[in-house]
Formats: sequence, structure tokens, C-alpha cells
Amino acid sequence: MRIGELAARTGSTARALRHYEQAGLIESGRAPNGYREYGGSAVVRVRNIRALVAAGLTLEDLRPLLGCLDGDVLAGRPSARVLGIARERLAVLERRIAAQTEARDRLVAALTAAGEADPVPAGTDPAPADASPAPTGG
Repeated sequence: MRIGELAARTGSTARALRHYEQAGLIESGRAPNGYREYGGSAVVRVRNIRALVAAGLTLEDLRPLLGCLDGDVLAGRPSARVLGIARERLAVLERRIAAQTEARDRLVAALTAAGEADPVPAGTDPAPADASPAPTGG
């Protein structure tokens, strides 16, 4: 199948598919006219890539999992290897969130010190991440 059909069948874009190919996660052949051609198994692989990326993994994280991407990766319990990669990615995200929260807090403090009455933009949640949720009506 050509790249447009693969994109349509997987909810992806042609650009994303070319990116996955460049990252070594999918392969294509070339038609006589130079168009990329993918086998039917690419549909499952691309769907798995998209699901794992949506879960927070990077394309680099997926490289060691190439052998697993052709089956239903979300159906069974993840392997120890997958869990390890996910834990490493979560740790990276937690560090980034902490750094961004610290930067935000410093900026709020600076705005408050400068006399801003309400330094937090409307529509944002200034509550710390560990704050309990507000009660709901009912």
C-alpha cells in the first residue's frame, strides 16, 4: 500500500510515517515510480507506535522494542524490558515537570513582588500537583 493509504488506515500522517521510517521503526519498498510501498503488517506496527508514543514513550524509546511492535502490544502484560523503558521515561518526565513547576513558581513570585494583583493567568490552575481536587456538586 502507498503512504496515503497507510496514513488513512492508521490515523497517522504521511509526514509522521516518513519520520517513523527515518527513525528505523518501519520500512518501505519503492514502486517503479519511486513511491513508497508498505506491506500490510505496517498497519499494526504504526498503530502500536502511535499508541506507545501517545502513552509518553519516544521513538528512541521504541527502537529496542522493534521485535514487539508487530503484535498487539497493548493486549498483554508488558515485558520487564518495556516496563523498564516506561519507568525511565516517566522519571524523565517527572524531572521536567518539577523543573517547569519551579520555574513557574519563581515567575509567580517575581510577578507578585512586582505588585501584580493576580499573576496567574486566567484559566490556569495555580494549585500544586499534590493538592486534593475541589469538591464537586451533587
